[in-house]
Amino acid sequence: MTRRISFHDQISRNKWKSTLLLISILAVLLILGYIIGMALGPDYFTFIMIIATIISIFYIWAGYYNSHKIALASVKAKPATSSTYPQYNHIVEGLCLASGMPKPKLYVMEDPQINAFASGRDPKNAVICVTTGCLEKLDKHELEGVLAHELSHIANYDIRFMTLTAVLVGMIAIISQIFLRSLFWQSFSGGGGGNKDNKMQIIFIVIGIVLAILAPIVVSLVQLAISRKREYTADASAVKFIRSPTGLINALEKINSEHPSKNEQRDEKHRINKAIAPLFISDPFKRKIDSFFATHPPINKRIDILKRM
Repeated sequence: MTRRISFHDQISRNKWKSTLLLISILAVLLILGYIIGMALGPDYFTFIMIIATIISIFYIWAGYYNSHKIALASVKAKPATSSTYPQYNHIVEGLCLASGMPKPKLYVMEDPQINAFASGRDPKNAVICVTTGCLEKLDKHELEGVLAHELSHIANYDIRFMTLTAVLVGMIAIISQIFLRSLFWQSFSGGGGGNKDNKMQIIFIVIGIVLAILAPIVVSLVQLAISRKREYTADASAVKFIRSPTGLINALEKINSEHPSKNEQRDEKHRINKAIAPLFISDPFKRKIDSFFATHPPINKRIDILKRM
């Protein structure tokens, strides 16, 4: 007999896993900082930490407050008015009324494939965008499932969570680059003096080089894992919103059955920026890559979990 899954347990479990993964990124940052501090001195690490923090926070801050504008502009989305898209608006209004959320601004992008995304730093500054294919190919129940999924991303503050993750990942990448480049500069300029005879320092420098190369790769993979967990959480939260997994299951099955032609795939690559691909309910590029390196969990696995709720 197939074991049933509670959407409450699924939501809680994936939120905890996301938090633990985020903590693991922070742990890598602290370990990297300790090793660099031991290799080149605490004052040096404090300096590059300040530089990395300023650069990454400024970069992410700009994107954080304008993420929805950037995403909408990149896909040339247009506002979805109540008169032009009445069903789209009515479904979102009903879901917001039931969940107590403010209604996000609604948009539509020209695309024959079934897809949708949500963006915005909080429920009061959020947007939802669906493809024309989503409106044309899904029935009311299926569209409700997709929109509940996108509203769940907003309700769960996923943009804020992923922004914090991006800040930490960005800091690790910047610190690693500064450390490696500074070692190259010191070697090139003949700096270092008496410290070269310090065997322990040399050991820490070697460890630091290895960690500086591997840490950005590792935390990027963890970032992808967090993205996948947030998708599972949004699926479960959608079931919580509408008290039924059927609509979302049917929508995901239709998405999974789509096989765009090579021309459509090429058009997709030109139309959608890879940076916003993780925002969509499914990978817009239909990339056949291992799930370990994917921004989205396998659709078949998502459907299996939803069927057990």
